[in-house]
Amino acid sequence: QMEDPIQLKEEGNKYFQANDYEKAVQSYTQAIKLNKDKALQAVLYRNRAACFLKKEEYAKAASDASRAIDINASDIKALYRRSQALEKLGKLDQAFKDAQKCATMEPRNKNFQETLRRLGANIQEKVNAGGALRIQFSTDLRVQKMFEILLDENSEKEKREKAANNLIVLGREEAGAERIFQNNGVSLLLQLIETKNAELILAAVRTLSGMCAGHKARATAILHYLGIDNICMWMSVDNEEISLAVCNLLQTITDCLLGQGKEEHHGKEEAVVLDTKKDLRMITTCLLDMLVSKQVSGQGRDRALNLLNRNIPRKDLNDHDNSRTTFVIDNGLKKILKVVGQIPEMPDCLPLTENTQLTASVLLNKLYDDLRCDPERDNYRVICEEYIKSKVDPQNMDKTLHAIQMVSGILQGPFDLGNKLLGMKGVMEMMVALCGSEREIDQLVAVEALIHASTKLSRASFIISNGVTLLKEIYKKTKNEKIKIRALVGLCKLGSAGGTDYGLRQFAEGSTEKLAKQCRKWLCNTSIDARTRKWAVEGLAYLTLDADVKDDFVEDEPALQAMFELAKASDKTILYSVASALVNCTNSYDTKELVPELVQLAKFSKQHVPEEHPKDKKDFVVKRVKRLLKAGVVSALACMVKADSAILTDQSKELIARVFLALCEDPKDRGTIVAQGGGKALIPLAVEGTEVGKIKASHALAKIAAISNPDIAFPGERVYEVVRPLVSLLNTERDGLQNYEALLGLTNFSGRSDKLRMKIVKERALPDIENYMFENHDQIRQAATECMCNLVVNKEVQERFVADGNDRLKLVVLLCGEDDEKLQVAAAGALAMLTAAQKKLCSKMTEVTTQWLEILQRLCLHDNMEVQHRGLVITFNLISADKELATKMVKTELLEILTYIGKQEDDPKKQHIINVARDCLTRCMDYGLIKPLSQA
Repeated sequence: QMEDPIQLKEEGNKYFQANDYEKAVQSYTQAIKLNKDKALQAVLYRNRAACFLKKEEYAKAASDASRAIDINASDIKALYRRSQALEKLGKLDQAFKDAQKCATMEPRNKNFQETLRRLGANIQEKVNAGGALRIQFSTDLRVQKMFEILLDENSEKEKREKAANNLIVLGREEAGAERIFQNNGVSLLLQLIETKNAELILAAVRTLSGMCAGHKARATAILHYLGIDNICMWMSVDNEEISLAVCNLLQTITDCLLGQGKEEHHGKEEAVVLDTKKDLRMITTCLLDMLVSKQVSGQGRDRALNLLNRNIPRKDLNDHDNSRTTFVIDNGLKKILKVVGQIPEMPDCLPLTENTQLTASVLLNKLYDDLRCDPERDNYRVICEEYIKSKVDPQNMDKTLHAIQMVSGILQGPFDLGNKLLGMKGVMEMMVALCGSEREIDQLVAVEALIHASTKLSRASFIISNGVTLLKEIYKKTKNEKIKIRALVGLCKLGSAGGTDYGLRQFAEGSTEKLAKQCRKWLCNTSIDARTRKWAVEGLAYLTLDADVKDDFVEDEPALQAMFELAKASDKTILYSVASALVNCTNSYDTKELVPELVQLAKFSKQHVPEEHPKDKKDFVVKRVKRLLKAGVVSALACMVKADSAILTDQSKELIARVFLALCEDPKDRGTIVAQGGGKALIPLAVEGTEVGKIKASHALAKIAAISNPDIAFPGERVYEVVRPLVSLLNTERDGLQNYEALLGLTNFSGRSDKLRMKIVKERALPDIENYMFENHDQIRQAATECMCNLVVNKEVQERFVADGNDRLKLVVLLCGEDDEKLQVAAAGALAMLTAAQKKLCSKMTEVTTQWLEILQRLCLHDNMEVQHRGLVITFNLISADKELATKMVKTELLEILTYIGKQEDDPKKQHIINVARDCLTRCMDYGLIKPLSQA
């Protein structure tokens, strides 16, 4: 008897080839007992499984194949033999999975493809229609078919596109995502990415995003399978769509790891505890490495910065854990500084986009703001100072330039830190010295740094005394438009920072129109690069404070269009500058109201009293607003609002909201604003930003909502997002106009659908609306009552009127007795609907006030037919509700009133009124309380 497993295996092979399967099994069994080598063990089990297949002992075949697979999961022969055995055992779903794995490993193997088709056909025949298994098998087949089409280079383009879209949709559904995941889908998706076909890469990445959403365990598994290095490599490509799709995938994975978004638990996942900190640090480290890699495209660098901006700083400062921020500062602050220190005009510059360095400055600011104590801030400052000092080299001007550019970048980020860095020895002097350099690149970097430094008021005096003359000389002497325009903006900023027009006065003898004309000329010159033209907009943002300049600017159609086009590029600086210029042109900035008595007192004491410029008066402002609307300002603003949160700052949002409010002033223009996307753009402005910005945006929404058809102004589900901003204006801290227009908007909404009425109730608007029904201001009280008139159709609102212990019904009844006709119409309408819907309120109405009968009689005799009709409807509701109540009413003068109206001849103009009165009399006759005239 042989003792060597290898010899026994060879013996078994000979028996198998001779079709002596029994002896082959004996040889393989003996070899398995003697063997200690894992790889050989897998082969022996696999071979014995083949014997059992031939002997039709399928359970043993499946068992041996499984043992081989346990040793080597990618043993394709063992997988195929197990698939064959499982098929014979009737376990079609498991057989299908094994065959699918085989086809994945060898997609061109015809045997595997044929097995898949056969199994698919058998599954569809044998599984009951409508069963849960059928759905699962059907999904598996669809997944397999999609991958077959996508991986087949000969597939028709239309079929490929359809398969790609179907795969994305399936990945977004939980059941579909799980089927893809369980059926080796991640491996197949990786194959799609490796094809280097842009369409297939996008389909694969978007499918992966869907699969990760809301499922921490699956997202973690996919992250580890793909590898963070691969994900970052794909995000680095110079293809905007692919880079963005991969960025979204990484954001989805990060959301899951952070426990954000809707987390759905499946099966045993609830019991699984995943330690995500290690994975999050791994992602953060790779993103930081991307920042300084020359292999990363400008778009890829932007994506990395945006992901860091979104996920590193705390979203809630009440959360004391800022460890992600401190980790980035300790391990990546120098890398971020390297990005802000890049000079695009120099040959060794990293690939950048227009937004890269500004986004890096925003990140610096967010990280600094997220620090919790002085030692953490000191550590941040020391790292910056040491890194900047390491770049300053008197013998190497290029290196020094990077240091100044770095300071310039920080000045656009954390305010306090920028101020401290300007105080470093020699920094300010170096800036001024570089302005006087012969090299244009030196002047360019230094002028930009001076401009950013001039916003720090503590340094403005130094710059005014040392920099104005230099900037003036640079402007006059340089032929480089890039430098000339920056010098001009520097002079504009210095005038603003110093609280004086010193820079401008010294330079141009106060002629702001001349400077503005030059800025408009640069702005319209498309031969100048976009970055330089943006500086022209920044100059105009300062110069449009002058009334003559703003008037000329809005009349310059090409300049306006050029500015709007630049605004759509969504750069942080340009957004703020465009918004500032538009605020100036629309006069939507805050102004101090001059008290007449104080003005007279100032004149008496011979003090200077600022007078309003003629072109800042209302007629001119209205004219400018109309001109801007005609030029398409709304479309430009809507594009600006869509900018990434790292670019669109809260200050910019506030300025845009101010402009929108000014544009909405005239009701005739609101349709145009809605048509150009203004309604949609205002919603996010009303939800996020500064408190002032949210109020302004909410007020603009109220103006639109008050007179527009909600289905057109805010189509679909968007209308429900508008309710909260409107309700936020029902506040005693808001002014009367804001209260009034918010109530008008809510009245319009509450008349559309019960779902909208329910939304208003859920936003807790009811108590505020009731309070405004007591308001002394007639129009606000009327608007609140009209809103309540629409809301009482809702059952929950009705139940609040029915509930004991409140005066809601009493208030409505008393408002019906007011002299204001419009108020009476609204109150009587509300009372008519309440008494029609709730019989309890009919008897309750007679108890809340002793004046109810007198008020009801006045309504029924009112000259206004609308009020009269509503009064008669209330009377009919009360009579119909209860015979006892009807008896009580018949004994009053109300019967005479009803008889008088009911006996009137038919009249088309008031037939609806006569008919209700007759209905009341008929109901009384039905009760036997009165008799027809013929029986009297």
